[in-house]
Amino acid sequence: MLGLKLISGSANMELGEEVSNYLRVPLANVEISRFSDGEIYVQIEESVRGADVFVMQSLSSPVNDNIMELLVMMDALKRSSANSITVVVPYYAYARQDRKVQPRVPISAKLFADLITVAGASRIMSMDLHAGQIQGFFDIPVDHLYSLPIMLDYIKKLNVDDLVIVSPDAGGVERARHFAKILGCSIAIIDKRRPKPNVSQVMHIIGEVENKTAIIVDDLVDTAGTLTNAAKALDENGAKAVYACCTHPVLSGPAIDRINNSPIIELAVTNTIKFSSNVRSNKIKVLSVGAIIGEAIRRIYHRESISALFD
Repeated sequence: MLGLKLISGSANMELGEEVSNYLRVPLANVEISRFSDGEIYVQIEESVRGADVFVMQSLSSPVNDNIMELLVMMDALKRSSANSITVVVPYYAYARQDRKVQPRVPISAKLFADLITVAGASRIMSMDLHAGQIQGFFDIPVDHLYSLPIMLDYIKKLNVDDLVIVSPDAGGVERARHFAKILGCSIAIIDKRRPKPNVSQVMHIIGEVENKTAIIVDDLVDTAGTLTNAAKALDENGAKAVYACCTHPVLSGPAIDRINNSPIIELAVTNTIKFSSNVRSNKIKVLSVGAIIGEAIRRIYHRESISALFD
């Protein structure tokens, strides 16, 4: 893999190092700093001319700073004559704004796709996109990775009986059905209403949860309102235990307090987003996606199948 260069932004350097160790390819030296007014400065400190470069940046908080850092790195690579630039964004920001649900609002997920393309990306790789149609916003190849193998392994190791997989909203039904099919169990759906962003209200539970171990599956947990309201509803409707699996731990605002005070026994998340130093919860278990991302990069470089990873 002599022609491969691996670069990590500052948003999640630990995950970048995990991928580097998996591939046995060192991270390229990059200087990333800020001017006094906050402008981002990037210098690639080794030659990338003719190289196939994979640049990793998870778009977590501060979201806009991390997006700009990614774009500036890409521009530096393009102007340094890299042969190709594959953007690896384990967590794709603005994905929740993927369509117009009200008058005079943006489709920010499409705008960000345009920014990445114009900045010089040859292809993009991301994990558990909030909406599958985001892949269609790009005019470059998109490799959509899944945390499914890791989450399934976690659920199997729980070794619980009378399992029911729960979708916290109608949009996650397909994901829940996929989990349930592999595990050979039933599903339930939380019928919720969202009167405004980051606010959700549980209306009904569709499916049987009484005397069952419920596992909520979702792509991300932000303020944890949807997650904890679903957990409370499941508990009130007779579930004997409630667990949760969410790929992207955004965990903003009151999320940690809500999780700690909820009926959730354990919340499994991945390291697509670096945990901030103020995150404190004995209920959160972190699973690594470094091997999946590393193997996907290896397969792309060697022109092998990505979908075979999830067969």
